[in-house]
Amino acid sequence: MDRRRGFGLYVHWPFCQAKCPYCDFNSHVYSTIDHAVWRDAMVSEIRRAATETGSRVLDSIFFGGGTPSLMSPETVSDVIDTAREVWAPSNKIEITLEANPTSVEASRFRAFADAGVNRVSIGVQSLIDEDLRALGRLHSADEACAAVKIAQEIFYRVSFDLIYGRQNQSVQGWREELSAALRMGADHLSLYQLTIEDNTAFGDRLKRGKLRGLPDEDLGADLYDVTQELSARAGYRSYEVSNHSRPGQESRHNMIYWRSGDWVGIGPGAHGRLTLAGERIATERHLQPKTWLESVSALGSGESIRSVLSGQERTEETLIMGLRLNEGVVLGAWSDEKFKEISTLSEHGLIEMSRGILRTTRSGRLVLNHVLRTLLD
Repeated sequence: MDRRRGFGLYVHWPFCQAKCPYCDFNSHVYSTIDHAVWRDAMVSEIRRAATETGSRVLDSIFFGGGTPSLMSPETVSDVIDTAREVWAPSNKIEITLEANPTSVEASRFRAFADAGVNRVSIGVQSLIDEDLRALGRLHSADEACAAVKIAQEIFYRVSFDLIYGRQNQSVQGWREELSAALRMGADHLSLYQLTIEDNTAFGDRLKRGKLRGLPDEDLGADLYDVTQELSARAGYRSYEVSNHSRPGQESRHNMIYWRSGDWVGIGPGAHGRLTLAGERIATERHLQPKTWLESVSALGSGESIRSVLSGQERTEETLIMGLRLNEGVVLGAWSDEKFKEISTLSEHGLIEMSRGILRTTRSGRLVLNHVLRTLLD
């Protein structure tokens, strides 16, 4: 077990005020939620998981969703306290909570900090009101800026998300918007190009020809280049395809994923990866909130799927996750079998090899799916 890869806890809160049209995450809109029942179930799952993992040093806790800032602070506090009890927290443990920037939720930031959260990730998504409405967001640009400012006064570390490649977006418009976002001075920015997924409202509109104004491939590449250029100029390191941070402010939790570390996933639909007795175990929880709750109540665990990954599957995961990072992945025995593919990608300037490390270049990260298909086919 490689300690450098890290060990984390992912907690999935599946509820939102509304379903965004681009979102394909496991999220649900409920009128009422019994927070005490959910708190007890999450605590139960953590205790059950700890009996299997044994004593581990816990590097991170991540509350994702859904909209975790809709959780009661008491639930967040009990989850954190239980995790600290059953595992040994790292001296630099990162505890992140995703939040939406409505004024009501921003007022709860202090309670989350008191519960133990030391990093917040805010779903700003855009600084343009018209685009926020098109994305189905319930906040305004002013509310987003206010939430970031409040968070910076309360939390040691603050990140926020922006989506680019939106409908009718120009290079100059994105340049101005991103420049304004960078001036807000967050430690970390997640800058994602809009992806239209199946089984979403946007996906349905696209199939019916009603989602117009999306960027073509050339415009998408230009928007990506502007993202890299402005972020670097402002002192942010592009350490992953879509993530930029000031030195030392990388997302420690996400690095566990990208480095193929171990993590326990609890809550509806949560995935996990564990190394047990030399085997790499993939786990998944029941998707539907009611089914997950019933399973936890009956069995102490909401797990629905468990499988042992083959050597090939482990290699594929390592490449898929690790090549997203600037630091790359260690060349393994598989590289001998893929010598021709690696050489071809290298000749085209899409990957580079140095001291036993395989990395994507800036051009390669722009066409990462092509690079991965070439290596994995």
